[in-house]
Amino acid sequence: MPPPPPPAAAIGRRSSILSFAAARDRCFSRRFLRAGLRPLAIPLPTGVDDDAGTTVHVWVPANPPRNPLLLLHGFGASATWQWAPYLRPLIAAGYDPIVPDLLFFGASYTRLADRSEAFQARSIKAAMDAIGVARFGLVGVSYGGFVGYRMAAMYPDAVERVVLVCAGVCLEEKDLAGGLFPVAGVGEAADLLVPRRPEEVRRLVRLTFLRPPCIMPSCFLWDYIKVMGSDYIQEKTELLYALISERQLSDLPIISQPALIVWGERDKVFPMELAHRLKRHLGESSRLVVIRNAGHAVNLEKPKDVCRNIIEFFQEGVTEPLNDEKVFRPVCDPLVHASMHDATEDHPVRQAEMWKPLN
Repeated sequence: MPPPPPPAAAIGRRSSILSFAAARDRCFSRRFLRAGLRPLAIPLPTGVDDDAGTTVHVWVPANPPRNPLLLLHGFGASATWQWAPYLRPLIAAGYDPIVPDLLFFGASYTRLADRSEAFQARSIKAAMDAIGVARFGLVGVSYGGFVGYRMAAMYPDAVERVVLVCAGVCLEEKDLAGGLFPVAGVGEAADLLVPRRPEEVRRLVRLTFLRPPCIMPSCFLWDYIKVMGSDYIQEKTELLYALISERQLSDLPIISQPALIVWGERDKVFPMELAHRLKRHLGESSRLVVIRNAGHAVNLEKPKDVCRNIIEFFQEGVTEPLNDEKVFRPVCDPLVHASMHDATEDHPVRQAEMWKPLN
């Protein structure tokens, strides 16, 4: 069975002329390009006849990263929509953002059946290996925090420090029935986080933003759903079932890295109880920062506050770059976008390895 093609929505984003959502998507992509990042598609072989069963789309620096910072997005639109406000402040502070689309978001996908956050973590780590980045800091927002936490647990030698933004990794399935959340079951959570109709988008926005827009016309919401939310609906639903079903705090490992926990004071999706639960779970190696007058979408409502805390956390005790200083030469032109079709033709390391140290 061949891997699925790029989702129709991804194609539509490039071709829609009168679409407001498509225009915003192009605008966000241009912001990434102006910040010096370039898009790359990295095929990951399954091990069977070198078949690329998984492709990770990632924005990488045009030059070899000295202080790489992996940014993992949450549910919703692709990575560019969620991380665009953070690029220039992070780069100005000396960090090199690496921004992937998680599987079934943006242009990343897999034809394999695994929907766990551990599989997402392995896929992103394989993509980091493919571009030659061995050690990095990590920031994960909401679902991206679940994946980032799992990466920190699985790869302690690679992940240096961790920032978790409104990431309810300490939730248990029984919390839903217990009334901690605005939904009572996994199915209702999937309906909320994978909206298919304008009224569902309105409910999601009102839950995630402390001050949602007063007017959300249906025509704009239908446009957003068509362009950004119509691809891989079933697969995203399966991600949520895999994330929540039978989840217990006793099964959650305690990561060893220093961790910063950032939370919106008025988060209705993952209430503050989960922030305190995570702080207790991690103990003295973690610190909790609560952003006032913000909800679950604190990364979008208060980007300056969140970014400042991220920078200050990673600057603590840093005396040298995460990656050893070496002289690099480009293996392939970093200014050229390796399309998904082209990227699957070669071995992922040869296709995606953009920098190679000189002997």
